[in-house]
Amino acid sequence: MPTTLTGASTPGVSSTTKMTAVAKGDDIIEPDSNSATSDDDDGPNRSVIAYADADGPPSDVRLSTLSLTQSVLNYPTENGRRYHRLREGSYPYPNDEMEIDRLELHHDMARLAMGGREFFAPLDQPRKMLDVGTGTGRWPLEMAEFFPDCEIIGTDLSAIQPVSVPPNVQFVLDDANEDDWLYPPNSFDYIHTRMMLGCFEDFRQIINKSFKYIRPGGWMESQEFMTTVYCDDGTMPPDWPYLEWTRTLDEAAMQIHRPLRIANKLKKWFREAGFVDVHEEVFKVPCNPWPKEPHMKDLGRIEELNFLEGVQGFSMANFHRAFHWTKEEIEVYLVNVRKAVRDRNVHAYHKVLTGTIAL
Repeated sequence: MPTTLTGASTPGVSSTTKMTAVAKGDDIIEPDSNSATSDDDDGPNRSVIAYADADGPPSDVRLSTLSLTQSVLNYPTENGRRYHRLREGSYPYPNDEMEIDRLELHHDMARLAMGGREFFAPLDQPRKMLDVGTGTGRWPLEMAEFFPDCEIIGTDLSAIQPVSVPPNVQFVLDDANEDDWLYPPNSFDYIHTRMMLGCFEDFRQIINKSFKYIRPGGWMESQEFMTTVYCDDGTMPPDWPYLEWTRTLDEAAMQIHRPLRIANKLKKWFREAGFVDVHEEVFKVPCNPWPKEPHMKDLGRIEELNFLEGVQGFSMANFHRAFHWTKEEIEVYLVNVRKAVRDRNVHAYHKVLTGTIAL
């Protein structure tokens, strides 16, 4: 079943079912039905958008856009995991059902870490906002409840978002690495990114483009996870397998030009891009439920589960493409890593940094 046409409504939210797709560009990609890689990634068509009207697009568009939709949904697999088709290989993490479930859990972890908040920018009746790398679309759907009169757009390389969404939400298949985005400059009151580590060769380019597309007086906000492992009480041994895994993953990510260490650079990059009024918040995320304090224990419990469900997906493409490890070699390597992260005697944690800046 095509992923872009599946998904349930958000409970308690009125919705519009968006069942068709419209191509942006002058031509339509016509893939070879016998090939999963026959469409031209360098052509003018770089996006598919959900069409909000119940009647759908004109009949002459429906048939031709079907080919484009089928092309970007013809997801490739590698070592047993499914990956995005649009700009194949540029994003090293899966988009299969296992990863979709983990992304939902990750969203819960991030929100709990930030005290239940979705954003920190002082938004005042925004008219239009953009979520770059929207994943499963949870953030735009929840923001739609806060701002029902705001047009909210989520972009991603994979069509894994729900079909039935509030009328002010739209999901777009698009590559944020493109030199020009789909919108005129100064289009957005607010641009949001979350957990973009390992997604881009140079996240500064995304910040610079955001500066171009935010209206004067608008805001950009990025919430990032630091892979660095911290410990304040000496309980983390230097040869702890989980600590070693984070360093190995960082090395792999650098080799495939998808760096992970961006969180601690956000403030500097925002200012270099021309943003002013930069604010930064830092939150601790325990690696497992070792803390005694109830909130931090709950947060550690979610993060431990998030890691255990995601570690194969984090590792598989990175280690295979960087080090040429086989699936079997990766699985053997991860055995001790999974055991290590469950060790409550090691009081380790990560940091989540949120940077809020004004244009």
